[in-house]
Amino acid sequence: MAATDVAPPATVTSESGLTASEVRQRLDAGQTNAVEETTSRTVGEIVRANVLTRFNAILSVLAVAVLATGRFGDAMFAVVLVLNALIGIGQEVRAKRTLDRLALLHAPTARVVRDARVSELPVAKVVLDDLLELQGGDQVPADGVLLSASGLEIDESALTGESDPVPKGPGEGVLSGTVVLAGTGRFQATAVGADAYARRLAAEVKVFTRARSELQEGINTLLRYITWVIVGITPLLVWSQFRIDETGDWREPVTATVAALVGMIPEGLVLLTSISFFLAALDLTRRRVLVQELPAVEGLARVDVVCLDKTGTLTLGDIEFDQLIPVGAAAHSDGSRVASALGAMADSPDANASLAALGEAFPAPAGWTADGGVPFSSARKWSAVAFGEHGWWILGAPDVLLAADAPERATVAQLAAQGRRVLLVQSTNSPVTAEALPTDRVSEALVTLSEKIRPDAAETLSYFQDQGVQIRVISGDNPATVAAIATELGLEVGDPVDARELGEEPDDLADAVADRVVFGRVSPHQKRSMVRALQAQGHTVAMTGDGVNDAMALKDADIGVAMGNAAQATKAAAQLVLLDGEFSRMPKVLAEGRRVIGNIERVSSLFVSKNTYSFLLVILVTIVGLPYPFLPRHLTLISSVTIGIPAFFLALGPNPARYRPGFLRRVLNFAVPSGAIVALSVFAAYLLAEFEHANPDERRTAATIAALVVALWILGVLARPVKAWKLALVATMAGIAAAAVAIPPVRDLFELDVPAPILPQALAIGAAGAAAVELIGRRAAQLNGHDHRPSPVDAG
Repeated sequence: MAATDVAPPATVTSESGLTASEVRQRLDAGQTNAVEETTSRTVGEIVRANVLTRFNAILSVLAVAVLATGRFGDAMFAVVLVLNALIGIGQEVRAKRTLDRLALLHAPTARVVRDARVSELPVAKVVLDDLLELQGGDQVPADGVLLSASGLEIDESALTGESDPVPKGPGEGVLSGTVVLAGTGRFQATAVGADAYARRLAAEVKVFTRARSELQEGINTLLRYITWVIVGITPLLVWSQFRIDETGDWREPVTATVAALVGMIPEGLVLLTSISFFLAALDLTRRRVLVQELPAVEGLARVDVVCLDKTGTLTLGDIEFDQLIPVGAAAHSDGSRVASALGAMADSPDANASLAALGEAFPAPAGWTADGGVPFSSARKWSAVAFGEHGWWILGAPDVLLAADAPERATVAQLAAQGRRVLLVQSTNSPVTAEALPTDRVSEALVTLSEKIRPDAAETLSYFQDQGVQIRVISGDNPATVAAIATELGLEVGDPVDARELGEEPDDLADAVADRVVFGRVSPHQKRSMVRALQAQGHTVAMTGDGVNDAMALKDADIGVAMGNAAQATKAAAQLVLLDGEFSRMPKVLAEGRRVIGNIERVSSLFVSKNTYSFLLVILVTIVGLPYPFLPRHLTLISSVTIGIPAFFLALGPNPARYRPGFLRRVLNFAVPSGAIVALSVFAAYLLAEFEHANPDERRTAATIAALVVALWILGVLARPVKAWKLALVATMAGIAAAAVAIPPVRDLFELDVPAPILPQALAIGAAGAAAVELIGRRAAQLNGHDHRPSPVDAG
């Protein structure tokens, strides 16, 4: 049996559907469509992800080693480790509950016939043999066999890879995960839940996933390198510290080894990255934006092209009847016959937005009963209905239905240039099929509809342009109509493109999408190909839409954004859903992504600089034959005031900087040479104290002072551009560092002994190191083309 075939049911469900008792039997037997799906990790997975990490394992072993020495003050890094994990677990669980609650509120539903009544139920409550109703835009919730169908067309590309609509009739199978493009039908569910052949769209995008993340890829690369370094250097470090120990006390070299290894572990970096993603998603949910894949927040920061559908995105999607213009032989009539036909066509439970608008203007006439028809599809651009003795009536796009030399085309072009949506009404006495239109069609009238432009659309488009994000308006409407609306919104549209003159594949569309702005008469397959063509040109593409014809383009885009009123298939394919359909949410979403990626870059530089100087110090002391210059408690102090505490605030604070590719390269450009300066400063201060015959505590204190001065300057460089809250943060950290050195009880806790004779020299070494870091920071900014200009959304 082929992948798209469905076995017929043993017993056919009646037209009235299952009874309540039959539903209960299936529920008791577990024959339901419920499959465990979550928008985020379970609480257990969150705890394991925050606790059971390779670096936590290393730190735990090191904590046990320090505790075995009896030097409990040097195990303070373990307390910080526990607090970090608790904070991470708490924040992620909080975000998880919010996201799960929102996902439940916006979960997909299905229309089910039970006891002769149609009701809308969550997809999970569908049971085996249920009779389900399908309409355009629905996702098929289970596998089944059609019992009835009217003009039903299914998109099975999620299963077969073929994007052409597949006509379906009674007796044929439908599969879960496919999308209804046109028509209606009812089918009996023959496989539900885990037994269904394909729960792809609805299931896959709802599962906690990680879309491609440059941040996470870069951080994982760093962690991999650091792990190799730790594994390789540990035996050398242990050997060197025991070799140079002159006290005969095993606790001294063990403590020194632990201090060196603790310094090389970026214990908070992964935690802060996860927290940043989750809190960004939580903030966006408060702004009515549902984040279905967390790294999508970061992905939006990388977007440089936004593809917009006109209807529902730039316009409200509310359509109003404007005017009826009889044409041809009917030009001198009162239009009553056409009005009756329009009222009859609109008198359908499956009426789309255009027909619904016409239904408000034209009441359903008596004596017009539909006895056949072809439903509308975005591929055909027309629909048709048969009304017995009144003949067939066709409603659709004029540029599709009119002959190339038809005189009505001039009128259509004039109306479209005014931003009107124009439809053509034709009649015929010949049968109409989905495959072909009869040649004896008679044009009866033009119908114009008007759309309300979103009041926030112009400002939002202006924001994108100011941020260097290119716009492409891709619509199925008349190109002139789309261009008129885009021009009204302030876009420089140039010449609009009629997509029917282009090919269907990405290569056919590459030249057009490279520099043209407005595209009309775009087929669903072309929308998908346009996204792929832009991606092939190196662009990061966001696609917004609300129609089922947008679903596959949203799925292929780097970031898919669905409007709140979108079809189920469209929302399931998107990474972000604008729950209230407000297009003005987009700038804040973009700014949130930029905030996350910019802040994680800052804190990554802090952590990598620490890893660098810790590694270099191990190499230096091993070569020279000196004890490691810090105890674990000294590194706890240095790490807390120069990295741990400020990194938390920097990771969650505002950041208006625009996204620039090359995250890992920029981090290494600054952090590695800066870390080298810290290592040299510490080593110089320690050697100076050694030369002055200072005792071990004084030597370590001199090294700690030099490290604090240089590391605080690194923090100051990374906190730029200077804002009041950042200045207060750096000043507070410097105050804590000074208090740790100056206040006796605190100084005693950290085993610091200020070497008065060499204090000025230690400070001078630190100042020299800070000056070198300043030069490195300026050089890195030049290399990276750094841009600190604030955006209109967030002034930082």
